[in-house]
Amino acid sequence: MAVEQTRVRLVPKPWGRIDLRPWNVYHDAGAAVGEIWFERTDAQVPCPALLLKLIFTSAPLSIQVHPDDAYARSIGLVHGKCEAWYVLSASAGAEIAVGLKHRLSPAQLRTSIDDGSIAQQVQWRAVRTGDTTLVSPGTIHAIGAGLVIVEIQQRSDATFRLFDYGRGRELHVDAAVAAASADRAERQVPLRKLTAARTLLVASPHFVLERLALPPGSVWKLNAMGEAWLFILAGRAWAGTIDVQTGSTVFLEADGTRIEVGSDGLDSLVAYTGAVPTPDLLCGLNGGARA
Repeated sequence: MAVEQTRVRLVPKPWGRIDLRPWNVYHDAGAAVGEIWFERTDAQVPCPALLLKLIFTSAPLSIQVHPDDAYARSIGLVHGKCEAWYVLSASAGAEIAVGLKHRLSPAQLRTSIDDGSIAQQVQWRAVRTGDTTLVSPGTIHAIGAGLVIVEIQQRSDATFRLFDYGRGRELHVDAAVAAASADRAERQVPLRKLTAARTLLVASPHFVLERLALPPGSVWKLNAMGEAWLFILAGRAWAGTIDVQTGSTVFLEADGTRIEVGSDGLDSLVAYTGAVPTPDLLCGLNGGARA
């Protein structure tokens, strides 16, 4: 059982940024940071099943693909990598790529990686603040420049690059062809209102992602049946004894916490293990009813 404020790990990337505000105000501007990983305070505890991170882009990321659990295990990895993105901010014209414009056979995919034409095969689309995207294993994808994204994923670094804009890093042709579905972009499931306070953003076989909108002055109980991550988008509250505000993250495991919302309300994301929404995730304490 655990309820704790997370610590952060700053991860430098060639496509990252110097200015991470308002999501991190303590960064020393000596190097470009591409990712902030949220981690448990005690490094000796077992690794959580999920990884929550922020991604900051000043240039496009590589075009890449992640394996599913079956393929990952066939090459000696513990599991594959499913992920979802929530856009915190997007510059004008910012884009993501999910899937291909048309289906490619394995031979066609290999050729497109070898000659670099895969860069013209991916399906780019414009995004804006608040957009959510599920990236299933096997889906060829990329993140463009000018974005700040919350990513929730299976805890895995199994990433196979197909194209990297001449940065000189290794491409993983054989693994990418084996892992990729090389199909057209899959349809994203529409958002679904669960209650007045809860909106379902993603339900995957590995995790659920919701957005919570809690009114000013309200009091709640957040219940984690297993592992859960609470990320604050805006507002302020007390989560038990933890003072949470924009950019704060709280980790919960088989535990619950009382949330007392401040005068500006609280807008947050919550991601947790499981394939379907938890009915009793959030209970209103002002009136005592589930919300």
